[in-house]
Amino acid sequence: MIFGLSWFSMPVFWLAAAVIFVIIEGLTMGLTTIWFAGGAVVALIAALLGANIVVQIVLFFVVSIVLLFSTRKLFVKKLHTGQEKTNVDALIGREAVVTSIIKPLEPGIIRLGSQDWTAVCKTEDTVIAEGTKVKVMAIEGVKAVVVPLTE
Repeated sequence: MIFGLSWFSMPVFWLAAAVIFVIIEGLTMGLTTIWFAGGAVVALIAALLGANIVVQIVLFFVVSIVLLFSTRKLFVKKLHTGQEKTNVDALIGREAVVTSIIKPLEPGIIRLGSQDWTAVCKTEDTVIAEGTKVKVMAIEGVKAVVVPLTE
């Protein structure tokens, strides 16, 4: 008996651990604790086959760590591919036209698609004339931060 658990209750312990890890993963969606659930399932199988507790614990940690480091990046990459930028994130990198001069420390107006945006230049000492094409580098609050395009 180790930690007050007999060999018979170890399968119950590993089953409970696996369920708890799956629940935590469902709540966090971080693709971290699910791999520990896999380790707990392997330890559960080892416990059912009569392996001693040291073997079960070693299997739990080895399988969990191997799963975590070998598959997490792959799954995170697959889950995050194809996500479209939304709202202001979709504006970053787009081209616009200055409709009202942008002066140092004085915002101007740009036409971005069908909308007018207040804009400031990324470099504070630059004047950008009307009609100049600019690239949106960031959105800070309600202002677009732009740089002139060189043609």
